[in-house]
Amino acid sequence: MVRVENLSKRYGRHWALDNVSFEVPDGCVYGFVGPNGAGKTTTLKILATLLEPTSGRAWVGGAEVTTSPYAVRRKIGYMPDFFGVYDDLRVLEYLEFYASAYDIDLSRKEQLFQDLLALVDLEDKADAYVDTLSRGMKQRLCLARCLVHDPDLLILDEPASGLDPRARVEMRGLLKELGKMGKTVIISSHILTELSEICTDIGIIHNGRLVYSGPVADAMNRMTRGRDLEIACLGPIAPACAFLAAYQGVRQVKTIGDQLLQVAFEGDREAQSRLVADLVGAGIAITSFREVGGNLEDVFMQLTAEVAGR
Repeated sequence: MVRVENLSKRYGRHWALDNVSFEVPDGCVYGFVGPNGAGKTTTLKILATLLEPTSGRAWVGGAEVTTSPYAVRRKIGYMPDFFGVYDDLRVLEYLEFYASAYDIDLSRKEQLFQDLLALVDLEDKADAYVDTLSRGMKQRLCLARCLVHDPDLLILDEPASGLDPRARVEMRGLLKELGKMGKTVIISSHILTELSEICTDIGIIHNGRLVYSGPVADAMNRMTRGRDLEIACLGPIAPACAFLAAYQGVRQVKTIGDQLLQVAFEGDREAQSRLVADLVGAGIAITSFREVGGNLEDVFMQLTAEVAGR
């Protein structure tokens, strides 16, 4: 769906983007993560045809963003980090305005608006003025507006920015639903916990440079080499301690209570699976086995530290 090759953007002497390349497959939910000022918004504005790169190229659905901007705009729904709404319009009038801008067939509009408002849970606000909506409702309305022309790609820049905890949960649920509908979605955020339950793929950007791009599972597997494991045993733990102390890749074994072990292990996910099988094969009954920690924040910290040479 999206292909970016050697994209760079310079403001004066500052390089906001430095030779960034990545791909977003069809149907995936792609989390574009990094701290404020890392280059996320600049990248998304280029993909949305609102900003021209200094060098490099990008394509959306086969259309090049600088040479075919109108074709790209037909394929995308773009929600900026600071969006504008027309406060003196009613909710239906707001959607009507954007539907007209996309030449939506008049015979489809009524059902389309009903479906969109149902999707974003604003059915009871159809006749309300936009300025009476809460911030979370306005965010959801803007998302409905992005979907009015049924785009192939949604580009959402910090969609949960400024929302209260309840509104954030509602927004996450809505984004999950869009993923289930088969939409390709790019979501930028500097709050990694917001993306951990939503994204299939991630791109990590730091100081204008892409640190990692690919499936979340691959990033977690890369990071989990050297993770701590928590193993709960049924019965005495002395046999498990002795077994693990001699096991290849185990650096340290700690006991926590009478039936719980914390194991520092150097293996990846496949090695962890073999470890469990070997424990069971040795006659040690295991009631639970899990990694301690391990999330997108850990991935981000490890990968950016590797780039910094620490």
